[in-house]
Amino acid sequence: MYIVPEAMIADLVSREASFEAVEQVFAAMAAKDAYNFPVVREAIGHEDALYGFKGGFDRVGGALGLKAGGYWPHNLEKRGLINHQSTVFLFDPDTGKVRAMVGGNLLTALRTAAASSVSIKHLARADAKVMGMVGAGHQATFQLRAALEQRSFEKVIGWNYHPEMLPNIEKVAKEAGVPFEAVDLPGMAEADVIISITSAFAPSLMADHVSPGTHLACMGTDTKGKQEVEAALLARAKVFTDEVAQSISIGEAQHAVAAGLITESDVIEIGAVINGTHPGRTSDDDITLFDGTGVGLQDLAVASKVVELAIERGVAVEVDF
Repeated sequence: MYIVPEAMIADLVSREASFEAVEQVFAAMAAKDAYNFPVVREAIGHEDALYGFKGGFDRVGGALGLKAGGYWPHNLEKRGLINHQSTVFLFDPDTGKVRAMVGGNLLTALRTAAASSVSIKHLARADAKVMGMVGAGHQATFQLRAALEQRSFEKVIGWNYHPEMLPNIEKVAKEAGVPFEAVDLPGMAEADVIISITSAFAPSLMADHVSPGTHLACMGTDTKGKQEVEAALLARAKVFTDEVAQSISIGEAQHAVAAGLITESDVIEIGAVINGTHPGRTSDDDITLFDGTGVGLQDLAVASKVVELAIERGVAVEVDF
């Protein structure tokens, strides 16, 4: 078994490699060559933590395994640790033997950012100029870096419930040479692309905050009850997702479906757009929305790439297990 500790991940996998891995696995999912297992996600009654498992099998890529971990909301303030903690386990699909254990914290941030940037590539208008960010936490910095590589953005605007956190994303924008402006939520109407990345259980972005032609990537809702945007916004939009079953049960679409505003058939796998079996955006006035619930196959795809690179470079720790 190979072990790739968390400290090695940053030197092994790039945003570009993560993007390619996620784009490929979304395409495999839509082609029915890869599938995710049911998600287990529970409030454990300790430290207000959410803990669970996401797994799957990619027949094309040969990735079989799971990610174990979750969200410990007091980690940063109490221990100086990031709030999201996870580990990925890979297995040999031919024998069932464990193949690798990979640190999952940075990997999760990279694959989540890759998913939203894949959606921008395939669904945002080609002439998008203003990038909007709803949320300014740790994950938001990864989201913004990846997003800015997908279009020639000329401005970043941002909102956060705690405005003192906005310098996190302002720094990323300035590093990319793009001016930043803090706005209130109605100001998001200026954005051509919006990423929402919060852990909210009540919507902040409303339907009238979004202009025709906008692409949204809603990346924070991955649990029953969470919600970042008004359900009416999904009724105005063409809705895409990583996996339909998750979108309507634990993703942003859960609320619009429950309210009868959309149905399961209105939610499309983004892999179908990647594969060319769905047209995606068909008008510059379309509002497109990607409901990024986070699937186990994303983690397995990026973790597999990490292990491959670690072995190639001779830095993977090999143990007899």
